This record gives sequence, structure tokens and C-alpha cells, in this order.
Amino acid sequence: MKKKNRLFQILVPDTRIYMIIITILILLIAVYNRPIGVVGIFLLAYLIVYNLRVSNMKKREWTAYIERLSTDIDSATKQSILNMPIPLSMVDIDGTITWYNQKFTGVIQEKDLLERNIHDLVKNFDLHELMRKDTPQIGYARIDNRSFKVLFNVVRQEGRQGSDYLVVLYWIESTAFENLKKIYNQEKLVVALVQVDNYDEVMKSTEDVNRAKVSADIDHRTHVWASGLKGLAKKYEQDKYIVIFEYQYLEGQEAKRFELLDEIREIQLGNQIPPTLSIGVGTMGKDFQECMAYANTAKDLCLGRGGDQVAVKKNDDIKFYGGKSKAVEKRTKVKARVIAYGLRQLMEQSDVVLVMGHKNADLDALGAALGIYRAAKNRKREAHIVLNESNPSIEVLYQRMMKISEYKKAVISCSEAQKLQSAKKSLVVIVDTHRPVYTECPELLKAETKIVLIDHHRRSTDFVENPILSYHETYASSTCEMVTEIIHYMEEKLHLESLEAEALMAGIALDTKNFTFKTGVRTFEAASYLRRAGADTTLVRQMFQDDLESIVSRAEVVKKAELILEKIAIAVSEDESENANLVAAQAADTMLNIRGAKASFVLGHDPKGFVFISGRSLGEINVQVILEKLGGGGHMTVAGAQLQDMSMEEAREKLVEAITQVLEEEQEDEEA
Repeated sequence: MKKKNRLFQILVPDTRIYMIIITILILLIAVYNRPIGVVGIFLLAYLIVYNLRVSNMKKREWTAYIERLSTDIDSATKQSILNMPIPLSMVDIDGTITWYNQKFTGVIQEKDLLERNIHDLVKNFDLHELMRKDTPQIGYARIDNRSFKVLFNVVRQEGRQGSDYLVVLYWIESTAFENLKKIYNQEKLVVALVQVDNYDEVMKSTEDVNRAKVSADIDHRTHVWASGLKGLAKKYEQDKYIVIFEYQYLEGQEAKRFELLDEIREIQLGNQIPPTLSIGVGTMGKDFQECMAYANTAKDLCLGRGGDQVAVKKNDDIKFYGGKSKAVEKRTKVKARVIAYGLRQLMEQSDVVLVMGHKNADLDALGAALGIYRAAKNRKREAHIVLNESNPSIEVLYQRMMKISEYKKAVISCSEAQKLQSAKKSLVVIVDTHRPVYTECPELLKAETKIVLIDHHRRSTDFVENPILSYHETYASSTCEMVTEIIHYMEEKLHLESLEAEALMAGIALDTKNFTFKTGVRTFEAASYLRRAGADTTLVRQMFQDDLESIVSRAEVVKKAELILEKIAIAVSEDESENANLVAAQAADTMLNIRGAKASFVLGHDPKGFVFISGRSLGEINVQVILEKLGGGGHMTVAGAQLQDMSMEEAREKLVEAITQVLEEEQEDEEA
């Protein structure tokens, strides 16, 4: 009522000021002329009474008008809400429905909705999640086959029983838009680059009369596969194809895990080696050019991981399928010769060569680093090995190096390497890893410098950016084998110290488990070259000796091993010393001797509190694929992973879950 009086006072002029002025004038007249003053007083009294009557009457009329207008507005508001053309509902904070309009009833298609919870009626809708968002205040829900955008606002009601707040939900249908969006996404183009990754080897293993048949069968199966996707396939080289199809067919291929891999592998037309494919799939790019770039990146990842698999890249997301077969050893050494020549040129153009492996270096990393070091020294270049500290796996070799003054000066820390890099024209050579964060000194990669990469691990998604020279071959047994070939081709009479030859031999022996795993013709050729260079196999054997404490710790781990799924050995290491990782890896190797074990896994705690997993396999089970599901990686027969913010029991459950999932996928592929 006070608001109405104020509004009335603003809009209706105040006559009191006039009455006061008239009163003063009449009093002045009465002083000079009393009769006229008396008449004026009577007239003033009449004016006052009349003014009061008129003011009260106007005030009553104005109040009635305001009240009638408010009633009309309230009525219009109610009618507008009741007849609003969009579904509308009011709920309590907990989701209990307190009111709804007829349009909302038509959406839910149920009666008696009062006092029911909105979460029970709309299963995929979360009111609390919607209200947690800051901006914009919009959510999404799906009811039957209809899609809705949900807007809300919170209204406070004074004097209401229960909660003081109501949430008003506006259900704006977006079914047509969502359907159009779905069609748009389904019709997006997908680029698949298909490459026969062992084409030359397959043809060489096939008699001349059958080579055309093998090539034609690969062509035919690839084109039939593309035809099934309603796509277009074009062969642009003898072993390469480009396939373009719509996104709606990609999901089906992912569900079938790209059956083309198995179909090509089954070709038996006189070829002694089965052909395998690497397929890079790129999609969800901004345009066709970006999809093509995604496909190229995905295909490179496949080739870097050993081939016989598919990589699907959707923006920053990459998924892998296949990769269960071993990488086929290449028979040609042309690439090794080209890399050797290129590395020699780069060394001659540099003032200092900095060689580094991965953190917690093993014999393969340090042996390869020694080989590159000697190659640089023979080119009359300053060379250093970046190694911050020793560890139990390289301790014997490291102590032998420290007894020789040349190597004592050659080994430098990360900070010393950075000073050299900034002061001189440098060449950084990375060995036995391709992941920047795993290198001994990642800071060296941030500066503008030439980088050479030599590695044999299956390629992961993070890779050293823009190396000027990359020698990444997953078929190789070890990085030491690759470095030995490079040294051999650098120059005919290359001087190699006996310690360096033994370190290279030890690296090969480590990664091949004494020439039993992933050992090809070129592995023995490299070992033969090192033996002629002065490698003493007895001294190589001594590099693998352990102290008594490590042997006892390894035995304790093996003692606790258990066999699951009749072919997987799992154990937990209680060792929390600095060489806990080494003990676990050695225990995993030993557990492969258990009868019936096809693969082994050892879990343990490192000094930093992380849970680590070491995986080993005889080749039938791909431990890399298993540990990739836990964020790790490695090879088919040797892999590892590191987990944080997780107890040992949780880590073991995650591992068993990943093992079961991979084995089930393999079984489904075999049944298909």
C-alpha cells in the first residue's frame, strides 16, 4: 500500500503549497482591511474542504486503477504460463515435481506427475549437475526418441512450506537439430591410408608365377573392404592405398576390430610370409586436408609400432586395433647405410655431440650411447654421454668406465650438457627411447638444436618432435644392434674399443634374453661384428651379475607368484629399495620359466610411491597391448607401466581387468 501512495504522490500534484500561499495572502489582506479578510477566510475554508474531498476521491480512483491493473497482469501472467507453447515444470531442489503444464505432460506421456521425482521420469537428466554449472545455464536430456535442451532458473518463495526455493525447468525440444547434427557427423569423410608393411619381403618369399596373384588378391580384398564401407579405394603405389568413406561406417569397423587385417594375413598363394597391413585412419578434422594429416600421423604410428594394426586418430584421441603379430625382420640394410651416411655428415657439421638414453638407463641404452660416442670421436669431434647417475642395472659397466680417464671425462650431467649446448654448435643423439619425457635430459630438446633419434621400441603417441634424422625400427632386437650396423657402415676401418664392443654386445644380450627372443639374422651378424672388434663374452656375462641381496629379493617375488587364467603369472614385490624396478623386471623374466606361463607380471612400489608393473611374455601374448590400457607401453614381449594415486590391490585389479579384456578380444577375433 505504501508503494501505491508514493506512486500517487509522484503523479498527482501537491495542492498544499497553494493553500499555504493563499492563507498568507488572506492574512495580509485582513491586516489592512478586516471585512475583506473575513470574507477571504470563509472562502479559504471552503477551498480547503473542497480540496480534501477532491484529493481523497482521486486517491481512491487511482488506488482502484492500480489494483485492477495488477489483477489484470497477474491473470495474464498465469494464462501465459499455463498456455506456454513449451514444456514447463517446477521442482524442488531434490527434484520433486510441484507443478507442470500440459505440454510437459505430453512430453512425459504419463499422468499424476505431482510429487514424483524428475530423475525417475527422465533417466539421463541430472538436476544437481545442471545447477552446478556456472554459465550457460543449459543442460541436455533425452526422452524416448526426443532430444531437449533444458534451461532453468531458481525462484525463492517466502512463507512456503518445505524448501524456500523452486527450480523452474524449461524443456526446449532440439530433436530436429540433433538429428541433423547426427546426419552431418555420420556423413563426414574419413581418410584411411593403407600400406602393406612387408610387401617386399612377401614378394621375395613368393615364386615368380605367384607374385601377380598375391598382389592381385591384396588389391581385391582391399577394394572389397572399401566397397563394403560404401567408399572409394585408390591404389597410388604398389603397396599403398587411400580409402575414403563416411564416418557412419567407422564404428562398425572398430567393433569388428578391422577384419581386413585378418583377411590380408590369411592370403596363402605360394607366399611363405603372410602379408600384413598398417592402416592409419584420420577423421573429425576441420577439413579434408586435416583429416589427411591425421591419417598420415596414424599410419606412421602403426609402422613405428611394428605394423599389422590400425590407428584411428580423432582430433587428439588415438585408438589402436590389432598389433598382435611380431614385427617382420627386414632383409635389406639400405636404410642402415643411409642413416650411417647422414649421421656422419651431421657429426662433421657439429662442434660437440651429446648422446643420451632414457632415465634409469639399462645396458641397451648405455651400450648404444658408447657406440655413438666412439663414432663421433672417430670423426674428430668432441663427444659426451649425458648420464646423471648410475643405477644397479648398469653399475658393473659404469664402474669399468669410471676406471678409464677418457670415459670419466666423457660422462656429464644434464646441467653440464646444457652449458655445452648453449656455448657450441651441438648435435643431440637420443638412443633407446623416443618419448621426450623419458630422456635423461628433456631440457636439451627444448633448445633449437639438431636431433637424431635411434630407437627400436614400438612407437607411442608422444614422439620427439621434428628430429632431423630418425632411425626407428621396431623389428630390431635392440638399439645396440642398430648402432652396431651404423658403426659398421660409417667407415670400413672404424676403431672400436673392447669395452665399447662389450657394452654393445651386452645391450643386445639384454634385450634378446641371451639371443632367445626377437633374434634375427642381423642380430647374429651384429654380434659377430662385435666379437671381431674385441668383445669378450665372459666380461659381457659379468655385466649381468647381481649382488646377493638382489638375488634373494628376486627369489622372494617368484616365491609369491600365482597363475591366473591358467597362463598368466602374477606376483607382488615387497621390495622398496632403489633397485626395486630392476628386481621386479628380473623376477618377471624368471617367472616365464613356470610351466604353463605364457606371460608374467610383477607389481611393486618404487621409492617415489608409484605402483609400477613389469610385464614379460614368450610372444604368444602381447604384454604391450595389455599395459597400454594402463598408460604404459613397450614391446610385445617386454613392457611396463607406472600408476599413481592407487593402492597395490587396486593396481592388481586394474591389471587383471586389462588382461581379461585383451584375452577376450583375442578370443573374439579368433572365433570371428
